[in-house]
Amino acid sequence: MRKRPIVLVVLLVVAGGAALAMQHVVRARQPAPPAPPPPAIPVVAATVTSHDVPIYLQGVGTVIAFNNVVVRSQITGQLTSIDFTQGQAVHTGDLLAQIDPRPYQAQLDQATANRDRDQAQLANAQANLARYTPLAAKGYATSQLVDTQKAQIAQLESMVKSDEAVIENAKINLGYTRLTAPIDGVTGIRQIDVGNIIHPTDPAGLVDLTQIQPISVLFTLPEQNFVEIQQQMAKGTLTVMAFSQDGTTELDQGKLDLIDNQIVQTTGTIRLRAEFPNAQRRLWPGELINARLLIDTRTNGLTVAASAVQQGPSGPYVYAIDSDGNVQMRAVKISQISGGQVLVDSGLAANESVVIDGQYKLQPGAHVVVLQGKAAQQASQQSAVEQQIP
Repeated sequence: MRKRPIVLVVLLVVAGGAALAMQHVVRARQPAPPAPPPPAIPVVAATVTSHDVPIYLQGVGTVIAFNNVVVRSQITGQLTSIDFTQGQAVHTGDLLAQIDPRPYQAQLDQATANRDRDQAQLANAQANLARYTPLAAKGYATSQLVDTQKAQIAQLESMVKSDEAVIENAKINLGYTRLTAPIDGVTGIRQIDVGNIIHPTDPAGLVDLTQIQPISVLFTLPEQNFVEIQQQMAKGTLTVMAFSQDGTTELDQGKLDLIDNQIVQTTGTIRLRAEFPNAQRRLWPGELINARLLIDTRTNGLTVAASAVQQGPSGPYVYAIDSDGNVQMRAVKISQISGGQVLVDSGLAANESVVIDGQYKLQPGAHVVVLQGKAAQQASQQSAVEQQIP
């Protein structure tokens, strides 16, 4: 009788174990639940825009003065005054310095006196001829006397003419005692001080005078652009813009006025010259600038922020965002970069959204969330910091 309860207990244990085993087998056969999708990657995006885009040819240029003059004395003398301030803007005819005029005034006075003397002698000779001529007609004077008097008059007339030339030369030299500005421009550093003797042979002269309004820029472009530039010049005047060396600040806008008459074979470039009004004096002789020659305008050109374009083994590409918020790697062809924008020839369409910041976290097919406003600014700053960390 005691064996029956023990058998029942054993049977119950075996049945429970079998049930647990079956439950484990059933659970093992059920598929594991899917892994949760990776979180969306935050990025900053921009839209591809379509508008008329100016096409520029860009080259490095040097600012040169429109005119540059070393003001030198044409006579020798002592400087008695300096009448300009270094760095001053002057106009044509403005007095720059004064040379002691007294020696040259004395020469003029002496030449004038010599002329007056010779004129008096000429007048007397002419009066004598007027007396001798009727006497010779009556036989009271010889013809030789009349001829001699005529020769004397001719000699005196020549002397008077010589005196007039000496006077004119003396006046010119006296005028040279006033050193004046030959052009409008800006004075440089003075090379000589008051009290010194100035000479025509002084290599540095008195001062260097530079005309900066208008001003010129010489810049170079690849010789492959020569034909295109020449064709566009035939249609009308071409605009040239001068930018700072970093390309961020526009300094002035001018016109192309010259293509050099030969190509520089050593560099394969053509030199061009543009003229700028330089009203704000942002262009200065010797300054290096970036020159942009407006060659054409692309109608309905596609542009996007330059930061959207990445460089890969096969060339430039962008991450385009589809309607589901996933990114696709898209190869693009670019024709120019200007003002932080790239002109896209192929690979994108108008109004498409592309990633402009955060690309280093992306893989093709990744899901993204586009940040806006202040969050986008903060993400851009954080991205710049992270990319700088080695």
